[in-house]
Amino acid sequence: MTTLDGDALDTIFRKARTHNAWTDEPVSDATLKELYEVMKWGPTSANCSPARIVFVKSKEAKEKLAPALSEGNLKKTMAAPVTAVIGYDLEFYERLPELFPHEPAAKTWFNWSAEWAEMTAFRNGSLQGAYFMIAARALGLDCGPMSGFDMKKVDEAFFGGTTVKSNFLCNLGHGDPSALFPRSPRLAFDDACKII
Repeated sequence: MTTLDGDALDTIFRKARTHNAWTDEPVSDATLKELYEVMKWGPTSANCSPARIVFVKSKEAKEKLAPALSEGNLKKTMAAPVTAVIGYDLEFYERLPELFPHEPAAKTWFNWSAEWAEMTAFRNGSLQGAYFMIAARALGLDCGPMSGFDMKKVDEAFFGGTTVKSNFLCNLGHGDPSALFPRSPRLAFDDACKII
């Protein structure tokens, strides 16, 4: 396995920022498809792949999203070229015969309990949301992830009649660096980690 160089690590992590202001540069549908084609390879439990994503891009779709947003997230979300609704499918296990074909019983590992299935879907869908942001940054996009929204309204508007629930939103585009806040600190290794 090759180690990424410093520039790549800067792009994905060290110099990447959460953006709240956006340039007018559009994001193509082809880029969104490529983003998914990269992020889908990140590992999940039994390859369960519960993430479901709606790319909110059109004016009509943005207007549908607006009533669910908190006041602090409204303006920046309306200005972003794309807002991804990152959701997770509570019945992800229905796809396991296709996604984990070498173990025919895999579906029964999760469908025995709605609570267990939801915990698995949320955990693995969250992992996929992180892969999503890493892939977006690797493809030259900036991200603005957020959780300030009414989940019920988003679920009704974008996942109505399905078994998918929303997890978080992520604005995508080309951020305006002049609007960035100073970088916040992170915990030191010894404050967050132990080697035992």
